[in-house]
Amino acid sequence: MHGGAYAGVGRAGLTVPLIAARAGVTPSTIYRRWGDLQALLADVAVQRLRPEEPPADHGSLRADLQAWAEQFLEEMSSQVGVVYIRDALAGDPAGGGAARCSDYAVEQLKAIGVRAAGRGEAVPDVESLLDRVVAPVMYRILFRPDGLSTEYVNRLVAAALDPS
Repeated sequence: MHGGAYAGVGRAGLTVPLIAARAGVTPSTIYRRWGDLQALLADVAVQRLRPEEPPADHGSLRADLQAWAEQFLEEMSSQVGVVYIRDALAGDPAGGGAARCSDYAVEQLKAIGVRAAGRGEAVPDVESLLDRVVAPVMYRILFRPDGLSTEYVNRLVAAALDPS
């Protein structure tokens, strides 16, 4: 995830004319493209939430998934991450931004799974990993941020890999 949410201007100070001036375009250009400030912020947020690198290889499915989940938690639960998540959801009532953010997680989980399958490991399906790891983390970030920790995501990963 890229850093620096709305650098240089407090969130409350953002306006379409200010953004247009910084971009060297007229406000009408921004209104034509995005319609309003919230839609622009949603588009920026979705782009900023895109992972910059493929998930790291730590030698096993469990280690790869734990490392990815820990990084996911750290980035998404940061002050900047939460702002981006809320903007991505608020600025796109049709859900396109949320779907793109979900696709980013799917891409990362698929890469981890392909690598693990190549090592001969059994890999849960991506939807199961979304339901058992990503969904609870996102719910907690947005609605119950207390209790979020490395231990929490590692328990989720363990349950996803050993669902018995």
